[in-house]
Amino acid sequence: QVGCARGPPQALPGSGDSDVVGDPAWSADTADRTGIPARAVEAYANAALVLAQSDPECGIGWNTLAGIGATESKHGSHDGAQLGDDGVVSPPIIGIALDGSAGVAAVPDTDYGEYDGDAVWDRAVGPMQFILESWLYYGQVGNSVGVAVPHQLDYVALTAGAFFCHR
Repeated sequence: QVGCARGPPQALPGSGDSDVVGDPAWSADTADRTGIPARAVEAYANAALVLAQSDPECGIGWNTLAGIGATESKHGSHDGAQLGDDGVVSPPIIGIALDGSAGVAAVPDTDYGEYDGDAVWDRAVGPMQFILESWLYYGQVGNSVGVAVPHQLDYVALTAGAFFCHR
């Protein structure tokens, strides 16, 4: 387990697709005050609450996760993408090929093109722009079929928290 003494935390039971851990009124008010989409505020806050319960020593706040989401994808809206009510960003946000060209690291494919559509080079994926090696290690499962989805903001917000808490 590289860089992680305890291993990444797993999502708590009940933190799946339709569960809201936080207060919807707080999320709506915070969205109004910050200009962050309400669905994104909910994802960041829920991730922070799940981590506070599963890893109290972490201390990552929703606002840190929101800062990452703003920087990496404008909360899932980069280049015309939209954040759906289900937390899925569509179309998927996929970064440039990490092919070793000028100013770009060379990262050979690690996922057979499953998440980024590129079977030669890796690309950062999703609204938090995870490098696939990190996603494959830290990706948090949060749905009923047990699959970590890098284009779903609830999962990537929780994964980002897990990543930063255990680096």
